[in-house]
Amino acid sequence: MGEWPGPKSRELEKERERYLPRGMSSTMPVFAASGAGATLTDVDGNPYIDFATGISVMNVGHSHPRVVEAITKQALRLVHSGAPVMMPEAYVRLARRLCEITPGAFAKKALLLNSGAEAIENAIKVVRQATGRPAVISFHNSFHGRTLMSMTLTGKVSPYRQNFGPWAPEIYQVPYPYEYRRPAGMSAESLGGACVEAVRQLFKTTVSADRVAGILVEPVQGEGGFVVPPPDFLPGLRKLCTEYQIPLIADEVQTGFGRTGTMFAVEHSSTEPDLIVLAKSLGGGLPLGAVVGRSELMDATNPGGLGGTFGGNPVACAAALAVIDVLLDERLPARATRLGERALARMRGWMERFPIIGEVRGVGAMIAMELVTDRASREPASARTNEVLHFCHAHGLVLLKAGLYDNVIRLLFPLVIAEQELDRGLDILEEALSSVSA
Repeated sequence: MGEWPGPKSRELEKERERYLPRGMSSTMPVFAASGAGATLTDVDGNPYIDFATGISVMNVGHSHPRVVEAITKQALRLVHSGAPVMMPEAYVRLARRLCEITPGAFAKKALLLNSGAEAIENAIKVVRQATGRPAVISFHNSFHGRTLMSMTLTGKVSPYRQNFGPWAPEIYQVPYPYEYRRPAGMSAESLGGACVEAVRQLFKTTVSADRVAGILVEPVQGEGGFVVPPPDFLPGLRKLCTEYQIPLIADEVQTGFGRTGTMFAVEHSSTEPDLIVLAKSLGGGLPLGAVVGRSELMDATNPGGLGGTFGGNPVACAAALAVIDVLLDERLPARATRLGERALARMRGWMERFPIIGEVRGVGAMIAMELVTDRASREPASARTNEVLHFCHAHGLVLLKAGLYDNVIRLLFPLVIAEQELDRGLDILEEALSSVSA
């Protein structure tokens, strides 16, 4: 790669500083011009292997021909009619498809929206209306969006919550089973059960179960650092919710659509949530979210209580239908498992060379490594994480961090990436680790 950032990116950076608010920041100091498959190209013509996929949005890759074709055909027919006015045909077809492919052996209905945060908001509206209860429980270290309700539900202060309060009332949080940072003296085997028990304790100390409208959980925490819970956690949470007749809401915004090696992450534990929240890769790059859930819950709201001007836009729906077909026809969830195993094996091998790596973890193609200054103390190596990112970016690899301490390197490569591209991206990451460890 030549001069970096290139002259066009530097010029755009000046425009950005002049016209965009400081809070709207980007990880990389360059600007995207085009994308194809697993490659992004910036405005100066520099190519990058994409290990970020627009924050887990492009699971089927950039500009997949079948998705582009579906978008083009739909745009030529109808761009917008407004589902609350005259519902587009594609809305109904996508709702049916989502009800068919999501977990749960019960009658379901689907609501289409603009984003993951909006879908979270509406999931909370649905369970509050259906149960007549006000309280919602979420988890520490979680991320659910940037609107008021979704920020309140999020379990990380910086940068998401800042001074944006006051917060929505009747939201309560409990620990998520984070094995690498579990409490001293607690065994890994007891962690999942202990976190379920924390919910029961909350019922005794803070909010009674008969006031809880729903429990919201990420099957694998995304922004929290790709934290994979113990295998007994989600089934235990499901059992608790059934016992107290509390709807279980799975936030699959980042984990959904093949990322973890199954179409949806809850399938790994055979857990059937009452509601499932979707977005990101659903739209193949277009803004689209969804809430899919039990018919009796989804039908509790009176006509007009759910909806939105752009929710279920026909072009976005056409893209989503194509995305689902591509995922299934090309068997991309299974490919996510194979690619993930390839990457995990190599990254675990790095632990012998680089003491900065405290843990490598993940499921399917949702993979991360947590960087620490010392493996014994597990002190987060946040500054060196930034150095790794900068090296990768300057050498042609798009990469993101995550985690409560901003010390987790996360991999979100497209599920269509060629093995050679994956290996080259890992080469750059290995070079970065070697550089900061020297």
